[in-house]
Amino acid sequence: MPVLSPTWTDERIELLKQHFEAGLSCREIAADIGVSRNAVIGKLSRLNLTRGRSTDERKHDRSFARAPKAVPRLQYEMLATLYGETGAPVMGPIDDANRCSLLDLAENRCRWPISTPGAEDFCFCGNTAPDGQSYCAGHSRLAYRPNSRARVMRG
Repeated sequence: MPVLSPTWTDERIELLKQHFEAGLSCREIAADIGVSRNAVIGKLSRLNLTRGRSTDERKHDRSFARAPKAVPRLQYEMLATLYGETGAPVMGPIDDANRCSLLDLAENRCRWPISTPGAEDFCFCGNTAPDGQSYCAGHSRLAYRPNSRARVMRG
């Protein structure tokens, strides 16, 4: 059986650190050292080497995190604008009185996820869904696009 040499020798690690400090990209470092880009990313992570982000990037991240959660009506209006349905009727807010957990979902209940999976407030819409449908009427309008866009793409 052949003897395998370690991927990260002391020399490679030193080169990695030098190239990182010089500002080379992970792809450039990988090409020079002779390892994959993912190997470089993993080793940088294990060495706790990170690049400082600019203040503009940090400000953008903070402002995005503080943005209020979108209301379904606003989501529908945005989708209608994107797909050229400016004359489409705008639905009102979707009733949130029937929200339920995964264990409470039944065959005729809306499976539209609310919030982020794993979050403390994660749940499902739970409104009545028509027979054989996954979503209530309001969430179906958000989930399924009308055929108007498909006609444009074929034409």
